[in-house]
Amino acid sequence: MTSCLQLQNCRALRLAWPPPGANPRPLYPLALPPLPAAGPGPHPLRGYSGGSAWLPGALLRTDSFVGGRWLPAAAGTFPVQDPASGAQLGRVADCGAAEARGAVNAAHQAFCSWKGVSAKERSSLLRKWYDLMIKNKDDLAKIITAENGKPLKEAQGEILYSAFFLEWFSEEARRIYGDIIHTPAKDRRGLVLKQPVGVAAIITPWNFPSAMITRKVGAALAAGCTVVVKPAEDTPFSALALGELANQAGIPAGVYNVVPCSREKAKEVGEALCTDPLVSKISFTGSTATGKILLHYAADSVKRVSMELGGHAPFIVFDSANVDQAVAGALASKYRNSGQTCICANRFLVQKGIHDSFVKKFAEAINRELRVGHGFEERTTQGPLINEKAVEKVEKQVNDAVSKGATIVTGGKRHSFGKNFFEPTLLSNVTSKMLCSQEETFGPLAPVIKFDTEEEALAIANAMNVGLAGYFYSQDPAQIWRVAEQLEVGMVGVNEGLLSTVECPFGGVKQSGLGREGSKYGIDEYLELKYVCYGGL
Repeated sequence: MTSCLQLQNCRALRLAWPPPGANPRPLYPLALPPLPAAGPGPHPLRGYSGGSAWLPGALLRTDSFVGGRWLPAAAGTFPVQDPASGAQLGRVADCGAAEARGAVNAAHQAFCSWKGVSAKERSSLLRKWYDLMIKNKDDLAKIITAENGKPLKEAQGEILYSAFFLEWFSEEARRIYGDIIHTPAKDRRGLVLKQPVGVAAIITPWNFPSAMITRKVGAALAAGCTVVVKPAEDTPFSALALGELANQAGIPAGVYNVVPCSREKAKEVGEALCTDPLVSKISFTGSTATGKILLHYAADSVKRVSMELGGHAPFIVFDSANVDQAVAGALASKYRNSGQTCICANRFLVQKGIHDSFVKKFAEAINRELRVGHGFEERTTQGPLINEKAVEKVEKQVNDAVSKGATIVTGGKRHSFGKNFFEPTLLSNVTSKMLCSQEETFGPLAPVIKFDTEEEALAIANAMNVGLAGYFYSQDPAQIWRVAEQLEVGMVGVNEGLLSTVECPFGGVKQSGLGREGSKYGIDEYLELKYVCYGGL
């Protein structure tokens, strides 16, 4: 694989790269010696000190990727840090509005030819991209762990999930079917064609820096659209690594473009992408507040939009539930990525007959199964939060709850491992008046609310203005049908805490978004319907 040093269009490096001829694979081993038995306080890192020297140089890129070329930004660069250690991983091109518009122009030029490429060829190119992701899955996972902080095993899982979207949409590319409609007139036929919408602006978050790109881009490219990706400022390396692999796969120049930028320039780049008349589609994953701003931008030129926004998922445990099964589902749903997922359980509603048993077993499972540490440590299950502001939000919610009568069952404070770490926390005696019941946490906090009746649980669960995912545990078939139909969310997990899969539609209701991603429905977000009346037959 070609290193950035050998690319003609790449400017001077800003990362610590391996010397020419050296093995570009990372030095940090996947298999570490066993750690000592868990105990209080942080655990040693066995030589990990952060920084780019531990990362796979062959996939690290620091410039924007526009029109098939690696280009610097006029304003210079911005730093990207390891959220666990605070070490600088490297500096990345800090693109502005001018670079964003240049990327849109490149995407528009490429669209003129890409839309005419046969479905079979688009399918083949996406499959090659998928194959390269699988070939490089370990290196891609290390990049995620370094810039996002999630445990390496979770990062490896994300890369497979991410690659599967390319595989799925490589297959869906050949299944874009239209219709023939028999009209009342005998000499006419109605034809319905499906055609790509055009250039799509793709704005993605930091919590799944690879999968949130391929879930959107896979569908867009399969449909015949071209894209400009603006990754989160915390995690640009994953998007750029995907650009390197897209290039290797033979994706034509300008079809996949990446414009990274700092937090300071995010607003101007987002506005440039969403107001450019050459952009026909906006797909965004992030907060509801930011989504509303982008919708305002899109309104002026009436662009197509897909929005996957904030959630506040209820996790309901009824008296008929299998408690052990519910605890296992709660642990998986709440603490994956240290609680930093849009569909993780945020409010635990537990019926009074099973409440005490659930809380006791949940606390035992947290203390037994979860281990805080750096993501590169083999036994780590809980990495850092993305930054100190995220830690402060969790801390604020815990303090608010305790001040209003909640009880800390376990955890409840910052972890001694570092400033961006927080203990996995379980609260009981929580009420709907507390902050943790009213707003999404995005951290390792599980608040438990006791309820009496099914009606009460549904009222609490549906009281929010968002509705992305919801979960409940019950062994009563009639209750399962009632609750699944009455929960005001876009996705429901019944006796299951993990529900994401490429084959099924992902999206929410209320202020949790517009449209669906993944599944056979995801590609429709990038297609226009055209009716053709064919007469004179």
